[in-house]
Amino acid sequence: MSLSGALSSAISALNAQSSSLAMISDNIANADTVGFKTTSGMFEQLVTGASNSRAYSSGGVAAFGRANITQQGLLATTTNATDVAIKGAGFFVVTSSTASGGGTFYTRNGAFTKDNAGFLQNNGYYLEGWRTDASGNVIGSSLEPVDTNVALTNGGATTKTSLAANLPADAASGDVFSSSMTVYDSLGQAHTLDVTWTKSATANEWTAQIAPATASDGTVTGGTYTIDFNSDGSLNTVSSTSLDIAWNNGAAASSIALDFGTTGGGTNGLTQKASGSTTPSVSNFSAESDGVSFGTLSSISVGKNGIVQATYSNGQTVPIYKLAVATFADPNGLMANSNGMYTSTAESGNATLQTSGQNGAGTVYGGELESSTTDTTGQFSSMISAQQAYSAASQVISAVNKMYDTLISSMR
Repeated sequence: MSLSGALSSAISALNAQSSSLAMISDNIANADTVGFKTTSGMFEQLVTGASNSRAYSSGGVAAFGRANITQQGLLATTTNATDVAIKGAGFFVVTSSTASGGGTFYTRNGAFTKDNAGFLQNNGYYLEGWRTDASGNVIGSSLEPVDTNVALTNGGATTKTSLAANLPADAASGDVFSSSMTVYDSLGQAHTLDVTWTKSATANEWTAQIAPATASDGTVTGGTYTIDFNSDGSLNTVSSTSLDIAWNNGAAASSIALDFGTTGGGTNGLTQKASGSTTPSVSNFSAESDGVSFGTLSSISVGKNGIVQATYSNGQTVPIYKLAVATFADPNGLMANSNGMYTSTAESGNATLQTSGQNGAGTVYGGELESSTTDTTGQFSSMISAQQAYSAASQVISAVNKMYDTLISSMR
């Protein structure tokens, strides 16, 4: 092997070990970086000419980095309700701008916080998801930045009410009893409705009249119901099951479906049984209505499976977005950017958008972050190995230098 070949190989070794040490340095520096994936130094032999048993041509070595993007980091619980982590394959989808035309990036760094405009962001990258209805069902086909201001208030009109009570069979004709229930209009305002029960002269028959407790609240259309019971006290028929109210506060008119129980013999709603008292009364009255009172946004959190939830001052928690999980044919082929962001390449392939835990995508966990995959013990071991190899290569250069001196001296 020629001296020049030895020198060239030693220099390539210095360059390769320098590159390896740079990778190790980055890995150690990011030991506490959320979602960080290490890079491993890989070495390849260089050959400058054909070698055989009788002739040898020195080459050297080259180093390149191998990304460990698919390596799973440990999930750690945090106190921030908008922190998210993925256990398994996939990345969160983020955009560099909330306006159309922003660049698309992918990340495992789920340390998202709400900015002044209400968007969930991480170092200027905005988390994306699908808009959902109040049941958590996706209602949009395209991703959009998660904007918590889309639902600053909460409230809903009552559309159905289930009534249950026992009307005393031993009441006299003309006896009147009162109950009350609460419903909500489209503005989320609560209204009290009075229910007046009157025993009819006809056997097993009652009338119920429903109207606002405060007459100025609104006007009822109809509101009077004839209720007939069977001889065993079960519900037979009800003349109507609808209640229409025109509110006077600017809210939309309410159309409420009333459920008095199963007609034709049911006992799951209204019944007529003897009270067994000298002063009969309506007993076991209950009224269960849907609808929600007005509430303002109090907090945002991300639940399991990537559902972004809004909690309101009225105690309601409503899904507003579902996070997407992007998967790739070759995740290790992604191009790394600062802040734990990646972009797709020809090698990685295009992103396939999945929901949490579906079609091979990882599961999204709220209130957790993925730790760095750096193992400092292993990195220190690699650093010592790189240092020793670098020192050995430098000794080769020193030896070659002395041999050149010897050669030159012999020629004088």
